[in-house]
Amino acid sequence: MTDKFNANASHPNKTQDDKAARPTKAVPSSRLGRVSRLGFLATKVAGNVVAKGAEQWLKGEKPALSSLLLTPKNIANIADELASMRGAAMKLGQLISMDTGDFLPPELANILARLRDDADPMPKSQLVEVLNEAWGNDWQDKLLYFSFAPVAAASIGQVHKAITLDGVTLAIKVQYPGVKKSIDSDVDNVATLIKLTGLVPSSLDIQPLLEQAKQQLHQEADYSREANMLTRYRSALSHADSENVLGDEASSEAPSRFIVPQVYESLTTNTVLAMDFVKGEAADVLLSQPQEMRDQAMTQLMALFFQEIFEFKLLQSDPNLANYLFDTQTQRWVLLDFGATRDIPDNIAQGYQQLLKSAALNNADMMREAALDIGLIHATHCQQQQEAVVNIGLEACEAIRVSGAYDFGKSDLIARLHDKGMALTNEHDFWHTPPIDALFIHRKLGGLYLLAKRLGARVNMQDAAAKWLV
Repeated sequence: MTDKFNANASHPNKTQDDKAARPTKAVPSSRLGRVSRLGFLATKVAGNVVAKGAEQWLKGEKPALSSLLLTPKNIANIADELASMRGAAMKLGQLISMDTGDFLPPELANILARLRDDADPMPKSQLVEVLNEAWGNDWQDKLLYFSFAPVAAASIGQVHKAITLDGVTLAIKVQYPGVKKSIDSDVDNVATLIKLTGLVPSSLDIQPLLEQAKQQLHQEADYSREANMLTRYRSALSHADSENVLGDEASSEAPSRFIVPQVYESLTTNTVLAMDFVKGEAADVLLSQPQEMRDQAMTQLMALFFQEIFEFKLLQSDPNLANYLFDTQTQRWVLLDFGATRDIPDNIAQGYQQLLKSAALNNADMMREAALDIGLIHATHCQQQQEAVVNIGLEACEAIRVSGAYDFGKSDLIARLHDKGMALTNEHDFWHTPPIDALFIHRKLGGLYLLAKRLGARVNMQDAAAKWLV
């Protein structure tokens, strides 16, 4: 191994982007190995429960089982183990953390947040084995530089910086071994563990999340598919820029407000994705920026969301914060991770455009028709159930009816929708799973709402959606 492949060797493009060195753990690649890790975790949690319970009994206290399970030590053990297993195990923790974080106990929400973009990197020896299998044993001779220290490590794979012989700097996403084969069993096993330990409230139905996780992970584990989606999305955005559909007042040659990496096809396989290395900072960098910049940045993302549904018919459906980087100098978003990108059928796009118009007009009858067309409700649902769903829909879209900027930072919409959603299930006995496309659209929009709230952004949603309200 020559110095040019030493993670500590100096070179012009070696920056602080590389994650600080930390202990690495091999990714368990066999099904038996992964099940054993979960079994060990369950034993550790049970042991902590017994020890903590005994301690409190000796003090004359009568602890509830839930309080023994939901301890920082147990939650930390579970988060650490899921992060070291990666794959579906970690992804499930991400989904629970992102989709229900506002309703989980604070201790669990805070620690599960670690799973969003911070997996444990695999050891160098395991990384080399994966690259040898994907690129052949002579791959080192085809690169000028490769950093073995990952710049990012997530649930499905980790990203490394590389430089080609002709000087192109690339981001190389390498899939963890065994991830693809273990998806279904991982999701089922982790779900069982979480339910048994009581870390998720019994009132929370996570089954739809489990099915989402399986389907999405199977797609994300196919890097050839992701490369195709990335190329298609980049082309759609480029075409949109040429037609100036994002509302630029400048000429059609104005630079895009978004940067999407370009695929480097010669190094891309089913398990390795090579693309441009694009610099940017985590979305939280906007927290220290002026209100005007935060508002404009969030307006761009909201307008892009409508464009994905109604223009591209191509939705990047994963709202993980790690998928958005921001360049404060150029005020441009860097869009990453297209593994969860999906086509939006014409009928769904048309239904949601009608839904958007009905929300802007505050027209309940019009929204009911759109909801029926999409499949959010059925004609077999009673009038009371349909009215309850439509009322929730109108409230969820309140931002589109505000004349001027809607202040996401001061909004309590999420809490209100949660309460009404629980009432819909408990009081109106409404049990209905909408079409999968609708679930992903709602998930993406919910993620954007949470980001806007996090940034304290104020967005004129009527302006952002103006093209599709006519």
